[in-house]
Amino acid sequence: MKAAQTISSPRIGVLEWARVALGGLLGVAAVGWISQLVEGSSGWAHVPWLVAPIGASAVIVFALPSSPLGRPWSVIGGNTLGTLVGIACASWIGTPWLAAGVAVGGAIALMLQARCLHPPGGAAALLAVLTHTTDWRFAFVPVALNSALLVLGALSWHAATRRPHPAPQPADDAVLPNADELSSALDAAVARYGEVLDIDRATLRDLLADAQIHAYQQRLDSVRCSDIMQRNVQSASPDESVADAQRRLEEHGIKALPVIDSRRQVIGIVTAADLRTHPDAAPSAVRESATPVAARMTRQVQVVSETRHLSELIPLFASSGHHHIPVIDDAARLVGMITQSDVMRALHRPAQQASG
Repeated sequence: MKAAQTISSPRIGVLEWARVALGGLLGVAAVGWISQLVEGSSGWAHVPWLVAPIGASAVIVFALPSSPLGRPWSVIGGNTLGTLVGIACASWIGTPWLAAGVAVGGAIALMLQARCLHPPGGAAALLAVLTHTTDWRFAFVPVALNSALLVLGALSWHAATRRPHPAPQPADDAVLPNADELSSALDAAVARYGEVLDIDRATLRDLLADAQIHAYQQRLDSVRCSDIMQRNVQSASPDESVADAQRRLEEHGIKALPVIDSRRQVIGIVTAADLRTHPDAAPSAVRESATPVAARMTRQVQVVSETRHLSELIPLFASSGHHHIPVIDDAARLVGMITQSDVMRALHRPAQQASG
């Protein structure tokens, strides 16, 4: 029960509480005063100088300034378009309850298409229907005027109180924390943020975890084999001796050699395990053996094209048991080698480095 109260009733500091409340007070008062002056000088005394949906807009722009619903275009466009839809319904639909439903539904649809979703825009549409407003000027004065003044006042208030919005964007190469770090880090960040958020912490935590998964998927789909493969690859020919191949493995500290023909096409692969002494052979005889690599190599070789994405490699390593996969070009010639370690390094470095 306590957790549910925490989610539905976010707590903020006293200073932030006072800043938000005072901002709403001054903002709405200023909007009303200026709108009254404008309408009085314009001679439109028959229309209200302040509309009720502005009160709901004030809650969003002052208390939830980071919400997309409180962006300038959302406030001005949402309220204005909603009012226009309401006026159209009041003018063309004679049945009040039907006009009310069509107005709110139409306002939502239009705001979504115009990318200015703003909840008070639905109230503005309903207001026009309930008051049977059919004068198109009402959408601009007072509604658009009220909305623009409110946005200007909110931006000025946030800047004056050192809470500029929208907030600065994070760096492009920022790395998301892992799942184990999300919970405590999120709680600490929200506490430092000091504002009411229009999303509860549990949902935000789920969104961040989902974003992490998508970020990894995007990285997997953006990196190709050619970006992470080892290019200076040691290889063996099928007729060289087992002793020479084993010596090369030891000198370079590697565990596998692709076997290529005269056209550099991969015809097999040989690992350190393939070159070990047979149980029935004397160690000295094997070390000096002139047995060709072709006799020990694995002929069924898994290869990948240099243009394949990293996302296609992971199933290969996971399901086949391979630790080394040769990389070939369009002519099936050996151009590199990818190991499990190369894949892991690509997953744990910033995307710009992985693709550069």
